[in-house]
Amino acid sequence: MKRHNVIAVGIAVGIVVVIFVGLAGVKALQVKSMIDFGKTYQPPPETIASAIVQKDNWRDTLSAVGSINAEQGVMVAPEIAGTVSEIDFESGAQVTKGDVLLKLDASTEEAQLRAAEAQADWMKVSAERTRKLQADSTASKSELDQAEAGLKQADANADNIRAIIAKKTIRAPFTGQLGIRLVNLGEQIAAGKSIVSLQSLSPVFADFSLPQQDLSQLQTGLQVRVTTDAYPGTNFTGELTAINPDLNAMMRSVQLRSKFANADQLLRPGMFVRAEVLLANQEPVLAIPTTAIVRAPYGDAVYLITTAAEAGLTNLVATNLVVQQKFIRTGRAHGDFTSVQSGLKAGDRVATAGLFKLRNGVQVQENNQDTPQPSTTPNPPNS
Repeated sequence: MKRHNVIAVGIAVGIVVVIFVGLAGVKALQVKSMIDFGKTYQPPPETIASAIVQKDNWRDTLSAVGSINAEQGVMVAPEIAGTVSEIDFESGAQVTKGDVLLKLDASTEEAQLRAAEAQADWMKVSAERTRKLQADSTASKSELDQAEAGLKQADANADNIRAIIAKKTIRAPFTGQLGIRLVNLGEQIAAGKSIVSLQSLSPVFADFSLPQQDLSQLQTGLQVRVTTDAYPGTNFTGELTAINPDLNAMMRSVQLRSKFANADQLLRPGMFVRAEVLLANQEPVLAIPTTAIVRAPYGDAVYLITTAAEAGLTNLVATNLVVQQKFIRTGRAHGDFTSVQSGLKAGDRVATAGLFKLRNGVQVQENNQDTPQPSTTPNPPNS
């Protein structure tokens, strides 16, 4: 009985061993198959957009930051104190030169004017009477002079009161756009108290400065282009109209002023702008879209598109395209483009979209159908 048990156990162990060996063999075949597949596996190519490095001629520019100023701008304020009796404008309204904006109470001055006019009338009659008497030698020349002086003084008093009444009617000094009203009906305001801002928005000036070493390249009539964060991608073009004759002794810089038609009134006084003066001469450059550049603390780079054979990757099919990271030195920007001073040559192809999934040796395929075309004068539609 014991012998039969030993035989049964031996058979069971043998079966387990055979199964284990069989499973190990199957697993070994699977691992070998996976290793062989891994040696020949090539991941599918990444889809990217691309651009060709192009030669171009860019005009030299001088860059600065500045601000927008109105051709005419003022904070409207009264010359004399008084009580607001009438407001004839709305905040933000367009007004024409001479339009009445506000009136101060002038009832006291109007009463004084009637008294002064009555006094002037009486002095006029008195002077006429004295003139006739002097002609008849009844009155002396000094009496006539005194009467005529009294008439002139009475007229002057009346004119003074009329001037005060006129100053209590506040009018627009020029055509422009009003700001927000700062006074209320019935308010007692002092002389010089701000009533409302009035700005002429067309045309406007952009004021900025450049270092003295650029002075020899500047002349009135040059084209000036400004941009502002308020309207991303929009360029405003104007003309350099004035160069300050003296320089800032502290900064050694020259103050400049350019004029912009601003027909759509997008540029507003006080707005911060970046200005570029376009010089007459041009220089040849190699240009690539700015989106092709990978910025890093250790330097700028691009992904150069080449064939596997040119890259020395023999394990890939020679007709497949691959990318190689190439460090470059960049120059100035112009619209959607950046100039390349070294690292590339005309005709090279670089990746411009999908850069986050690229590394050296990655296979790629190009698809530029859905990629916006870069421009030297980008002007996207308002959203």
